[in-house]
Amino acid sequence: MAEKKETIPFCPLMSAGCDIDKVCAEARCAWYIPNIKKCAAYIIAYDALLDANTRQVPKKRL
Repeated sequence: MAEKKETIPFCPLMSAGCDIDKVCAEARCAWYIPNIKKCAAYIIAYDALLDANTRQVPKKRL
């Protein structure tokens, strides 16, 4: 049976421009959303990606 690997979350804001990823402070960070256990920066970027993908769908010709 395969074990579930736990990954250490990294902070996308503090890690920007660094060679080493900084560990997420989770509940101690103002950007962390505890009820979904995700960073707000991640949610904003993910939402923008979904929006960009929907805008790239070719329009049907009549």
